Amino acid sequence: MSSTTPVFKIIPTTQKYDWGKKGLSSKVAQFATASKIPGFELDENAPYAELWMGTHVSSPSRLLSGETLSSHLAAHKELIGESVVKKFADAGAADGNLPFLLKILAIAKALSIQTHPDKKMAEQLHQEKPDIYKDPNHKPEMALALTDFTALCGFLPLPKIAAYLLSTPEFAAIIPTAIASRFTSTSQSADPAGPEARAALKDLFAAVMTADEAAFKQQLAVLVQRYEHGSVVDVETDVRELVLTLHEQFPADIGVFCAFMLNYVKMQPGDAIFLAAGEPHAYISGDIVECMATSDNVIRAGLTPKLRDVPNLVGGLTYEAAAPAKHLVQPRSFATPRPAAPHTTLYDPPIPEFAVLRVVLAVGEDETHAPIDGPSVAIVTEGKGAVQWAADKSVTVAEGEVFFVGAGTELKLASSEGRNLVVYRAFVEA
Repeated sequence: MSSTTPVFKIIPTTQKYDWGKKGLSSKVAQFATASKIPGFELDENAPYAELWMGTHVSSPSRLLSGETLSSHLAAHKELIGESVVKKFADAGAADGNLPFLLKILAIAKALSIQTHPDKKMAEQLHQEKPDIYKDPNHKPEMALALTDFTALCGFLPLPKIAAYLLSTPEFAAIIPTAIASRFTSTSQSADPAGPEARAALKDLFAAVMTADEAAFKQQLAVLVQRYEHGSVVDVETDVRELVLTLHEQFPADIGVFCAFMLNYVKMQPGDAIFLAAGEPHAYISGDIVECMATSDNVIRAGLTPKLRDVPNLVGGLTYEAAAPAKHLVQPRSFATPRPAAPHTTLYDPPIPEFAVLRVVLAVGEDETHAPIDGPSVAIVTEGKGAVQWAADKSVTVAEGEVFFVGAGTELKLASSEGRNLVVYRAFVEA
């Protein structure tokens, strides 16, 4: 292959965090082992949490030659595409930086109660605390379930939170009476998207996250004991298991009370959710493909041993309350204006930095993707096959392997050898 071939394999990086699945129970470790990542040595007792595929400076991908992907793209800007270089100049596209970062996450233990800043806030936080907030970019993100997956995402509808305030005395006890009363009244009468409702929700959430430590620990102990003994009213049935799980993982943590304020979603393979800047969330369990704008900015406030930044989390949320359907990304066919690709599903969240394709090919099937006016990064999550981009140019790919596709490249994927070929392909086009 020449150095400017438009399709080539890249080497991802693995991250070990406390919340990751251990050893080969982790999709991250499975993919790293199957693809023989150079230098990777499996430790069955280590938590393999994330696989990174992209150009972020914290853990950049490399070509098989050892060159970083960003330096290669900087030297061959045609692989990114002129329109993408121009559109994402502020994200460093001219320097070879992709506007998106693709990941695999393997979650055994809840991630923190967190949010991601918008661009304005990210720039401010990066300037003030560059050791904590390491880049000036925002981080909208999409999670696609590889296995059964659970998460907290976005605020519950206001009447649902109000119902918990009435049914769960331990929750109500950590909130000043005036704030709880105002919220309950507002939840029944105000426009849920209006300023009055948002202000009431902000006051309630802030009161919980800044509650007196001795008081909330006492109330949480009472709540857990009640749930362990099976004393649950009807409205609490759907949160009992979650509360006990979170408390077991993070004993006496204020984040457990977020179970009464955030949507709890249970997803199956192929389902996806999108979280814009300023939306609170916490992934609970499962394996996912995650795609985001290129950033590593996370504001945390609970369920974590890491630094908590409660003021910035409380101040940076949008306080939009809605049913979980608001966050679901509805998959659609990858067709118009392209020729139909019947084995490919498109997940396209409402942001310009990325979309994701999911390709599922039975043995012997193939699929052609018309050229995309921007770069792509793809990972094989199941099976084995071939990627062809010219009459005489192709490369074999197998589970765990990651490859880059340059802008304007027509691609043909073909499955082989006894199993479905499943590929997730993240891309951007101007």
